[in-house]
Amino acid sequence: GMAVQVTVLPSPRCLFDDPVQIRVAGLLPQQEVTLRASLMDESAELFQAHALYRAGSSGELDLSRSPALGGSYSGVEPMGLLWSLKSKSPYKRLAKRNVLTPFCVDLEVYEGHGDMSRLLGKCTNERWFLGEGVKRISVREGRLKATLFLPPGPGPFPGLIDLYGSGGGLVEYRASLLASRGFVTLAVAYMAFEDLPAMPEILELGYFEEAVNFLRKQQQVKDTGIGVLGLSKGADLALSMATFLLGIKAAVSISGSGFNSFIPLQGDGFTVRPHPYDLGRMKTSDESGLVDFSDILDDHRDPATWDCRIPMERSLAKFLFLSGLDDMNWKSDLYCQDAVQRLRQYGREVEFFSYSGAGHLLEPPYLPLCQASIHKVLGVFVCWGGQWREHAKAQEDAWQRIQAFFWQHL
Repeated sequence: GMAVQVTVLPSPRCLFDDPVQIRVAGLLPQQEVTLRASLMDESAELFQAHALYRAGSSGELDLSRSPALGGSYSGVEPMGLLWSLKSKSPYKRLAKRNVLTPFCVDLEVYEGHGDMSRLLGKCTNERWFLGEGVKRISVREGRLKATLFLPPGPGPFPGLIDLYGSGGGLVEYRASLLASRGFVTLAVAYMAFEDLPAMPEILELGYFEEAVNFLRKQQQVKDTGIGVLGLSKGADLALSMATFLLGIKAAVSISGSGFNSFIPLQGDGFTVRPHPYDLGRMKTSDESGLVDFSDILDDHRDPATWDCRIPMERSLAKFLFLSGLDDMNWKSDLYCQDAVQRLRQYGREVEFFSYSGAGHLLEPPYLPLCQASIHKVLGVFVCWGGQWREHAKAQEDAWQRIQAFFWQHL
């Protein structure tokens, strides 16, 4: 019969956060087929998803219109093959280490809804983290360990500082995507990287101030103030920076809290102690060996813990809080509500969105849900939570909101 073509529109090359249209042509009318997506990450871990489809009367499939009849997901899900990718071995998180190379997603069409023994057609979708002309510059200046991403052209562009969580390291993929969308972005490492300790005894505000000063003196950065976004531990650091440092106009907290967590934060002549916690309240599942951390903190409503709060009401910055209602790692929704309530009490402008079915790791869109994985610093497998479809939708929505928020305030 006719050769089967698989096409990715508008182009087989795109940015990782770009939606695409996947089409199949040359099938028989009403033919039953299985579509499979495969992605090999940088440590040779295989992630796969598959879905069952039936061609239309003209022998065509368009994933933006044709419903999946089962498999990794069902219904009309144009990007389902991406967001439902799952690792072959359990508890792996898909993350990009080297942003200079793309993730290549192989899309294959097999005959029938059974054994996938007969391949009919395939193509590859190259998903990049660095847009055309975006520069990646490694930064080791003073104490600062960071990576700067510059969009093409003279700008001036709004400047952002991007912080990840207590897993540490220098995480670049979110920063590189934001730079591809028109922000000068500085990804900053603050623990578990090079000679930065895995669990620092103290974090110095001065270190983060160096990051702010470095970013503000870049020629392409607008001089109207910068933005900061953080996930998890990075979120309370973002709020602390917006509170204690000058020049920060907008801050985004993803799955965070309005108090300092785990590590004392030392400012100029003051220290914010970490919110009291007890690792004895960790719960380890007999069945899976996964660790649930969500109960380790003392009650955040107890006034004895209030000296750990970040006094955000002193800040002139605008705030956006995002959290998942299915976060199994951190009571982020509760802690965000508390922070938002406090800010509103003081008449501060704040936006807050919580997503039902979303877990702790709210990432850029189309990165598949990771419900549990190893915590790099703690060395145990932890629960992150989330339901596949809802989490995917939350990531798409949050990504748009984050960008709109920074464009508005910077």
